[in-house]
Amino acid sequence: MENNRINGNDLIAIGYKENHAMGVALKINKKRLGYTREEMLNHFKMVLTTPEQYLGDKVFHPLAEILLNIERIDAESIQLKTDPQDYAIYGEEHIEEGARKQMNTAMKLPVTVAGALMPDAHQGYGLPIGGVLATNNAVIPYGVGVDIGCRMALSIFDLPASYVETHADKLKEIILQETRFGAGHGFLKHERIDHAVLENTLFNTHDFIRNLKDKAWTQLGSSGGGNHFVEFGVMEFAAADKNLGVEKGKYLALLTHSGSRGLGATIADYYTKLAMKLCKLPYEAQHLAYLDLNTTEGMDYWLAMNLAGDYASACHQVIHDKIKTSLGAELLAKVENHHNFAWKEQHNSEEVIVHRKGATPASKDVLGIIPGSMATPGFLVRGKGESSALNSASHGAGRLMSRTKAIKTLVASDLTQLLKDNGITLLGAGMDEAPMAYKDIHTVMAAQKDLVSVVATFSPKIVRMANDGSRED
Repeated sequence: MENNRINGNDLIAIGYKENHAMGVALKINKKRLGYTREEMLNHFKMVLTTPEQYLGDKVFHPLAEILLNIERIDAESIQLKTDPQDYAIYGEEHIEEGARKQMNTAMKLPVTVAGALMPDAHQGYGLPIGGVLATNNAVIPYGVGVDIGCRMALSIFDLPASYVETHADKLKEIILQETRFGAGHGFLKHERIDHAVLENTLFNTHDFIRNLKDKAWTQLGSSGGGNHFVEFGVMEFAAADKNLGVEKGKYLALLTHSGSRGLGATIADYYTKLAMKLCKLPYEAQHLAYLDLNTTEGMDYWLAMNLAGDYASACHQVIHDKIKTSLGAELLAKVENHHNFAWKEQHNSEEVIVHRKGATPASKDVLGIIPGSMATPGFLVRGKGESSALNSASHGAGRLMSRTKAIKTLVASDLTQLLKDNGITLLGAGMDEAPMAYKDIHTVMAAQKDLVSVVATFSPKIVRMANDGSRED
């Protein structure tokens, strides 16, 4: 069958503009109606030329209707600023044009105060992943992201680094026994664990959230798909850190990356659609629809977002507690930080809402964790409080290629050899998470030396990820 895929550039070439009509046309094309690509393009051109003739057409009538009303729709849309505000870019030479274009659009919003782009940035929905945006009393659901409150958690144990080699089978068994992965996966009723987060009043007072309690309980303590992981590795401190209370040396450590699971995804989907309904923005900015925090809808999302963040933290706590118990070790230090969230912070002496979509908080002396990939090091860092970056840093290495491209182009034997060379045992995961699909973490770290300082280095050794192809970025 001939590929019917048509993109925005194809529609522009036959006369369409980047507006809501283009969006409707692309949705119609996704239905794959049996037409060839050329036939679809010819229909789209004819509808554009004489939309009134297609008002009764069962396929193209939505496009005809919007074309006949496009001037009114554009006039009713909230107007963007003519030019984007200036913003800081770190590692600019390594950031794709799509991410820059998305950030430029975000910097035109009437509520935008300031912004920054981190060196791991790549294109997403709405705000690019790696984008930081400060707004005036407004929160953007897609500026937070789908996996609300996604975070890193690190436990450093009182065991030497050699434990990874001497007790490899035990560590592998612990990870397999105490973790569960993948979109939609969770625990049976007799396996569930109670936690204080489930007592949040929203589960009893908020009609929408109330219906999500069982899902939250089922998935509490599980990990998502995509780039989420649980891994044992070696934590190396080149010098003692008095604030953490850890001496110079190498230690066994546990590092996890996951978020708010189905709870957060459902909240994100509901409030994104609500924002897009209430906040009519031009086509190129539609996924940046925002909610005023002085409105009931805005405050409802804010409360739900914070619940999802607390829930994500609880999931990590359950995982770390279960593994610590199975390991029978003492904890030397624990560090946790999150992204895909919005915070109320001060910027130029004014309160703003700072969205960090795939960006790590990096205020002065604040600790954070920036992972590389399954075969490259991660870093425990201390923020420098750089105001031009809105006190932020990258949340990882950042994707170099899409998941689809990685699966189609990367070779499994190359990944196997890379893991062997680095002494890494991989449990699960697919080629879409191969290290070659990511930017060089050392290049990313070099681009943000003004944002964070490195406290210690984490080298993964036993890595578990989902192997079902699911994603929860």
